[in-house]
Amino acid sequence: MSEKPSVIKKVFNKLWVIINTSRKIFLNLIFFIFVFFLFSALLDDSGEVKIPAKTALVLNLYGDIVEQKKSVDPADAIMKEAFGQKEENPEMLITDIKLVITAAKTDDRIQSLVIYPQNLRRAGLHHLQEIGDAIIDFKTSGKEVVAFGDYFSQDQYYLASLADKVWMNPEGGVVLEGYGRYKTYFKSALDKLNITQHVFKVGTYKSAVEPYIRDNMSDAAKEANKEWLGQLWTSYKTDIANNRNIDMASFDETAAGLLEKLQQADGSFGLYALQSGLVDELRTREQIRVDMIDKVGKAKSGDSFSKIFYKDYLKANKSPFNTVNPMTDKVAIVVAKGTILNGDQKPGNIGGDSTAALLRKARLDDKVKAVVLRVDSPGGSAYASEIIRQEVELIKAAGKPVIASMANYAASGGYWISASANEIWASPNTITGSIGIFGMFMTFEKTLDKVGVHTDGIGTTELAGLSVTRALNEDVGHIIQASINRGYRSFLTLVADNRGMTVEEVDNIAQGRVWSGAKAQELGLVDKLGNLDDAVAAAADRAGLKVYDTWLVEKELSAKDLFLRNLFETAKVYLPEVESSTTSLTNPSLKQQIVDLVNEFEQVNQLNDPKGVYSFCLTCEVN
Repeated sequence: MSEKPSVIKKVFNKLWVIINTSRKIFLNLIFFIFVFFLFSALLDDSGEVKIPAKTALVLNLYGDIVEQKKSVDPADAIMKEAFGQKEENPEMLITDIKLVITAAKTDDRIQSLVIYPQNLRRAGLHHLQEIGDAIIDFKTSGKEVVAFGDYFSQDQYYLASLADKVWMNPEGGVVLEGYGRYKTYFKSALDKLNITQHVFKVGTYKSAVEPYIRDNMSDAAKEANKEWLGQLWTSYKTDIANNRNIDMASFDETAAGLLEKLQQADGSFGLYALQSGLVDELRTREQIRVDMIDKVGKAKSGDSFSKIFYKDYLKANKSPFNTVNPMTDKVAIVVAKGTILNGDQKPGNIGGDSTAALLRKARLDDKVKAVVLRVDSPGGSAYASEIIRQEVELIKAAGKPVIASMANYAASGGYWISASANEIWASPNTITGSIGIFGMFMTFEKTLDKVGVHTDGIGTTELAGLSVTRALNEDVGHIIQASINRGYRSFLTLVADNRGMTVEEVDNIAQGRVWSGAKAQELGLVDKLGNLDDAVAAAADRAGLKVYDTWLVEKELSAKDLFLRNLFETAKVYLPEVESSTTSLTNPSLKQQIVDLVNEFEQVNQLNDPKGVYSFCLTCEVN
């Protein structure tokens, strides 16, 4: 009787060995086939980017323009591109866009620049102006710049306005709605759910917590927001007026004014744009195709004009491998982009430990003679901000000058990490300041009580057993507020010591208030106005450098990750480009509003300061 189970067991064991071996052989076969085709693609030059002898460069921007891309798995990215799957939140580096335009200026094959911003989603005014400067410089080559599209959002139109000719579909439209800051407020909803909010803050204008304690924007927040938003809008209008040679009074500030002009245009947004001087001609896609063929010739295949798209031209002009000359002196650039969080963070967010490590790497490199800290951040963890700032102090102590260069945002914690730099540079439209501190959490004891859930127990002190399921002890609340008060005083002292001001002077312009870069310079929070290139030149000058290279200091990858990134980035050059849809990413929808709302919750939820103390500007993103 005992032999039968033994025989059956042996049969199943052998069967499993056969199945498992077959599985391994199959998976390995698939893997080696994939590697074979991948290396075949790398060795085959048939997919190499070829630039026609006479062509137009089409600046077909797709997604958000950023200082630093969020970290993505290279294998996932290349597979999505290979199979035509679009990125959920595509991003483009501002440095790549400027590189492409600069290279095209002196490229004899490029006859004209075509701005097609139909799928540009989000861009800060500072980044738009940087691209604008590059386009204006491109024009000095004598080459024509043309812009066309079916319709233009406000950010898209900024770039289009820089063209020598702006064409738009007769059924299209462009409305310049201005800048606004509108938030969703939850106080009544939280009250109905019996959720207790515990808010601790310093600063009359520190409005990051208002959505949780109010049902509307406070008068102080409206006052502050109106000023800096107005400065951004004035800057935008001034640029458009200069680009299009139209009067500043032509901009529609009221719905009634827009309605009157629209009625005069028989309800046509296309005709309204033409009559307002926003576009030069209304043309169909076919008319544009024919005209562009006359300008640069017909493409070798298909019926369109000869052209090369932005991503292809970037591939032809940018090496996938980052090489650094070990012999030259360097101005190191450390990018601090995103929310400031504690610990080690991937690119796209600022980590107290990871960003400090990049600064330390620059400090310990003998070839680095100066450092530029490029900040594009609304702030975050106060503790992580201080860890980063301490590294700035150490670089200065090592005899290397540090220049803080502010991009679109450098507010709250973003200003904290900049404050100790030898010089602070910002654009006129950088959103900065917001010098204030807050702490916030919620407890759910009343909510749980409604459903019959309670928390009870015993502890050796009143501090034991602190929990979101229990009411907050009043004295503990006072302890937290005392910590917040101290954090604010530390922030004021930090700014005062580094800006040559008294604590009282800083307090008068702090209180969590947001300023534009131009106003911040007037108030003494910023030294000079300029872009990243200006900041690099200032750093080199302070270090006494005449000849130098710039070095973008990035997190070192493991040998495995480095191999994969280089392999897939190189292979990506040879994979066929998937043409992007002409559907705009900017159309507002209820779905997008919900996504934005969820993102706001996630933005708050990811904050991880060990003491729960934050210097964060949630109001710094414009609508």
